[in-house]
Amino acid sequence: MPDTLLAADFSSELIQNAAELLDTLRRHQAKLVTAESCTGGLVAALLTQHAGSSDVTEGGLVTYSNSMKQSVLGVQAETLRQFGAVSAETVREMAAGALSISQDATHSVSISGIAGPGGGSSEKPVGLVWFGTAVRGGDVLAESRIFKGNRTEVRTQAAFYALALVGQRLS
Repeated sequence: MPDTLLAADFSSELIQNAAELLDTLRRHQAKLVTAESCTGGLVAALLTQHAGSSDVTEGGLVTYSNSMKQSVLGVQAETLRQFGAVSAETVREMAAGALSISQDATHSVSISGIAGPGGGSSEKPVGLVWFGTAVRGGDVLAESRIFKGNRTEVRTQAAFYALALVGQRLS
């Protein structure tokens, strides 16, 4: 499998999961904003693959660099220095920041990880991805997963997981 991600690489299951999340957002009269790093906008792309998604998809922010995480989402420099970009603390601030700049979103999801093939360490291995979810007026949660595979596979699994997390927050 080539380590590139094109529209043709989206599995029908992944596209179906995005459609199901859009339906769930509609049932709950909710709107989602994404703040993505290692997935590079993949979650927002999956959602907007579907016609009419604009009624529940507020937008997506790709904040790949630390400086963009700070200037766009308001992630604190001290958080990045102390915990790093791939951490519970950072994805919580990313999720909260995405909600704060979106007037209409009720929910947010943030993703930051090490997709590989390099960049990992014993403490933060390749495949480690942190996710943040926030609900306007509610808690900001964070959790991590370690995915196996090449860069494309890690990013794809992270997108699957992010869609599922938002669905869980809506239940």
